[in-house]
Amino acid sequence: MGKNVAFHFLIFGIVQGVGFRPFVDNLAHEHDIVGSVANRGSFVEIFAKGAAGDMDDFMREIRTRAPERSIILKIEAKKISPDDVACDDFSIIESEREAGDIFVSPDIATCEKCHSELYDKSNRRYLHPFINCTSCGPRLTIFDAMPYDRERTSMGEFPMCDACADEYHDPASRRYDAQPVCCNECGPTVRILDGDETGSDAIKRVRRVIADGGIAAVKGIGGFHLVCDATNEKVVAELRRRKHRPTKPFAVMTRDIEAAEREAEVPTSARAILCGHQRPIVLLKKRDGGNIVSGVAPYNSKVGIMLPYAPIHYLLFDYPIDDTKMPDVLVMTSGNPSGAPICRTDDDAREALGSIADVIMTHNRRIRVRADDTVMDFYDDEPYMIRRSRGYAPLPVMMSASREKCVLAIGGELKNTFCLAKNGLYYPSSYIGDLSDVRTVAALKETAERMMALLEMRPDVIACDMHPRYQSSRVAREMASRLGVPIIEVQHHYAHILSCMAENDVAADKEVIGVAMDGTGYGTDGTIWGGELMRASYHGFRRLGSITPFHWAGGDRASREGWRIAANMIYDLMHGDKKRTHEICDALHLATETQVDAQMFMEDNHINCVTSTSAGRLFDAVSAVLGICRASSFEGEAAMRLQYAAECAQSVQRECESKRSDLSDENELTTKFEDKAKRLAYFFHDEFAKIIAESATRAAEKEGLDTVALSGGVFQNTLLLSMAEKRLKQAGLIVLRHHLIPPNDGGICLGQAVAAMMQ
Repeated sequence: MGKNVAFHFLIFGIVQGVGFRPFVDNLAHEHDIVGSVANRGSFVEIFAKGAAGDMDDFMREIRTRAPERSIILKIEAKKISPDDVACDDFSIIESEREAGDIFVSPDIATCEKCHSELYDKSNRRYLHPFINCTSCGPRLTIFDAMPYDRERTSMGEFPMCDACADEYHDPASRRYDAQPVCCNECGPTVRILDGDETGSDAIKRVRRVIADGGIAAVKGIGGFHLVCDATNEKVVAELRRRKHRPTKPFAVMTRDIEAAEREAEVPTSARAILCGHQRPIVLLKKRDGGNIVSGVAPYNSKVGIMLPYAPIHYLLFDYPIDDTKMPDVLVMTSGNPSGAPICRTDDDAREALGSIADVIMTHNRRIRVRADDTVMDFYDDEPYMIRRSRGYAPLPVMMSASREKCVLAIGGELKNTFCLAKNGLYYPSSYIGDLSDVRTVAALKETAERMMALLEMRPDVIACDMHPRYQSSRVAREMASRLGVPIIEVQHHYAHILSCMAENDVAADKEVIGVAMDGTGYGTDGTIWGGELMRASYHGFRRLGSITPFHWAGGDRASREGWRIAANMIYDLMHGDKKRTHEICDALHLATETQVDAQMFMEDNHINCVTSTSAGRLFDAVSAVLGICRASSFEGEAAMRLQYAAECAQSVQRECESKRSDLSDENELTTKFEDKAKRLAYFFHDEFAKIIAESATRAAEKEGLDTVALSGGVFQNTLLLSMAEKRLKQAGLIVLRHHLIPPNDGGICLGQAVAAMMQ
């Protein structure tokens, strides 16, 4: 045995609620290390003493064998005197809160070992709807305060039985120091809201309702879901009717990965994410011949699929003590009325979902923080975030360039998320929603206050969008006044570019050409921007160019009805020639004569008329002109359907090229390719990408820059993104794009926070 050495370690990252202290304890005993490990709220602290060789192994394996769900961001190691570790064993000591950066674990999907126990008749947690261990279960959604211990979570209301307590205190147990640990004897219970059924009877009733073609609301980890049979066209249509959601795609949950692969093409990279511990909704290309009915995701080549991530999900699919035959694909959409936040409490569900669901199943474990499901696309075989929430929030974005300041950024009006930032760490929140609904505004205020308390942050400054009439801006002003701190307004598209720069950890002195393409944002000149080219750094921006400004009449209604924007564009292109405008609109079946007259009258008289450079509204207009979508029932529908049409044309074109040597096939494929609308949709994407690339390349040459950052909701369109990125790289430019921060308005809170931090 070599000479004893001793170290004091501070370990920063996601080391709370992932079994890190039990892991360290077991590792120490394995290597004959004595000392202690404690949770200090913002970090894990270790005092360790042992032989030099054993200590080397211990230090190395802290990183290499850390729990799968942990994320180590930094380790500080300081050598100390062996006399400073006065003990002859290793132990977990009681947590104490200390100041410093705080890392909160997102909620974690049920692990394989717990899933196995769930269906083991000999296990005392057989069919327990709340089974969990140190490697899985609720985290963020049950937190009251740090450090992460049972008494500071929703599980503090459920005293452990003797058997669970024994596991909790046994270093050899998988549930050693697992805060949400419970069983059928001492844990929460499920029940039918305003009904008599509890436990297994409640689960059986919900399964019968779903199997019989009904709609259920089910409380999960971060809120309620609305659930029905995804293979039943009639019930899917009924859910759309009750939820007032005519065409927006529903997400589905499949029983297992095999069912997912039957319904969609699952690349290897996407399979790893689907089956991983974060379990987002992943957008996957539909397969022909699947069981999912067309009404789940109409006008779309993709379907959003996730796998079960909570015990109750598994029990809905497979419940051995019930003979109800369940489908292996369920619609699993957010439990909320259109425009409102996901329901969190029984009162929320009773009021908002009572008219939608035939039955509501709840449970008595309180949800502290809402966490809607994350939605993720794939681009270039990598995750491309659409909505960042459960499983990912509130993991921080780390920036090398930062300042000693605490910032709260309120975010945007649509797809709202907020961001808290301090010491180079930026914590984007879970998805909140669209702030046109007063319930969502209330959810924003409530969640922001809770996260400030949880992360122990009091902002020195609050950032918001510069639009004077946004609800998000009003919330920011109210909070700034109450806290007595200044407010910084950040231009919308600049915030988009900063979010892309921050995610890519651009250096403090770096400048980029920013290309921001989205629906609408308030410009510094008082007009509505949306297709912007700028020179940007962390310290400011200069507008270099934009889409040619155009007019539209009809206000917010026009943003939903693309035919209005198209009619105004045609009127402008015809230089005010009413007769020619009518002829073109009539030939395109764009609108009635009366409707076109109304649009021209409003523009002529400047009634409810705006000037804009919006790329999103341009997509809406093109979609209407091509007869693909004249009016949208949800934000982005027209553009989404235009992309789908273009991808169909692209697919046929590739098929033609691959079979060009076979004349009979070529004739057949040429016939397929006669859909002019789809061909023109593809042509529009290709030409618009060319304009973006050429404009950015010229700007980069003129400004002497080598990097382009692409952001904004229009770049959710992966076809456009690929076309633009390819051309920019061919021009020799470095291209920055998003990965795990959404390019849409769900990501601008990060950009706002960066702007406020750097000013």
